[in-house]
Amino acid sequence: MLRRDSDHHQLTLLSDLAVPLEGQPSRVRRIYCNRNLRLDQIQFVGFDMDYTLAIYRQAEMDRLSIEATARKLVDKGYPESLLTMSYRAHFPIRGLLVDKKLGHVLKTDRYRYVKKAFHGTRELTSDERRQMYMQKRVRPDPRRFHSIDSLFALSEVTVYSAVVDALDRPFAQLDYAQVWGDVRTCIDEAHRDGTLKKIITADIARYIERDDQLGPTLHKLRSSGKRLFLLTNSETYYTDAVMSYLLAGGLPEYPSWKSYFDVIVTSAQKPAFFMRDAPFSEVVQNGQTHVHKVREIQRGHIYEGGSLSEFEKLTGVSGDRVLYVGDHIYGDVLRAKKESAWRTLMIIQELTDELVAMERLTVEIARVDKLAQRLSALHDGLHERQASLKLLQRVLDDDGTGAERRVELEAARLRVKRGIERIRAQVKVVEAEHGALEATVESAFHPFWGSALKAESELSSFGEQVERYACLYTDRVTNLFSYTATHYFRGPRHRMAHE
Repeated sequence: MLRRDSDHHQLTLLSDLAVPLEGQPSRVRRIYCNRNLRLDQIQFVGFDMDYTLAIYRQAEMDRLSIEATARKLVDKGYPESLLTMSYRAHFPIRGLLVDKKLGHVLKTDRYRYVKKAFHGTRELTSDERRQMYMQKRVRPDPRRFHSIDSLFALSEVTVYSAVVDALDRPFAQLDYAQVWGDVRTCIDEAHRDGTLKKIITADIARYIERDDQLGPTLHKLRSSGKRLFLLTNSETYYTDAVMSYLLAGGLPEYPSWKSYFDVIVTSAQKPAFFMRDAPFSEVVQNGQTHVHKVREIQRGHIYEGGSLSEFEKLTGVSGDRVLYVGDHIYGDVLRAKKESAWRTLMIIQELTDELVAMERLTVEIARVDKLAQRLSALHDGLHERQASLKLLQRVLDDDGTGAERRVELEAARLRVKRGIERIRAQVKVVEAEHGALEATVESAFHPFWGSALKAESELSSFGEQVERYACLYTDRVTNLFSYTATHYFRGPRHRMAHE
């Protein structure tokens, strides 16, 4: 069982824990709720490290990853021009699909229909999309499609799209799947051989943002009686470097970053951690792992590997009393939700930009909705008149209709026909305004893909996963500081179309 050291009980209780905050935090500092969650019922709060506790400076990370990947591609025989050509690091967003067969990058809605597609960085027309994907749902078979689930993976799409642009030829078919495999291999090698992490740890402030509220946020949770754990895929040496930077020189109650956590697990190999049955290995003083049967988790010690079943057995905490905070929709949130009863809080770093765009475009978004409603009404009116026109024509075609009656019917037919023409003209005008305004709104969120969480009026596939698997979501861990330890997060009342 988990041994709790006595110093945990000696922490000073923050005075504002029992005092409800006046009003809510600002929208960009708020935690959003999909599924009701009572913090007072949570006993254990766990954190991923990369892109969760450690917020990376995305532009610097993209640059570093792109340079390392391009160098390794050249070493594999790709043209030297990859080292000097321009890369659109702002091109990809989270939630995309890479079509390894055709060299496309796709954005799908919640029903897995393709809403946008690029070949390299050239947008496909609607006719091209229709022809290639036949307006059928995309089934994300990993043999053909690769999901971009994390911010770290964005650089892979940047390099892949740039290579497709550079090497595609009209009469020489590029092996797009091979290119994708080479890009993935090269970036994996850059991680395995320590290329990227050595550069990051040598100048850590350049690549990772230090949030001074992180220490107080963790302290506030511990002071309320909750136990904390760190569960990361990063190696022990890298975890130590990053966490020391994030928490060193903080509150006096914590002589080292390890003092904040009751359990520390590195090299966890998520998502396998949630699905396998594997023991923990203890990391000893010299950084070596001591493989033995871990019978007790001790505070201040570092463990590697392990599994969900071993974790719950050694800590004695039931699943629905655990809140796990992570950024990876598959490795952290989806797997934790499918394989356990753990509650989930997803960190969506891009959420700030989404909220800013929403607030800036409140009028335009409302206008788009009104135009969509207007189009729906116009199409209903058009269909009614078209049905009336067909009925009138059938009566006119009846040889038994008298001459006087035929004159009346012909006049009515012409009136209906003119009404149809007027409605079609209105539809054309409204569609033009709706399309132009929709494009303006989309580009305000992102110049290529629009909102990461939406696909036009629907949720995107990424947005649907967030809604389905994340109990809570926000843009950074320290937003927890604005809530009391007994806060009751309540999700919005779900409404179906008939409501």
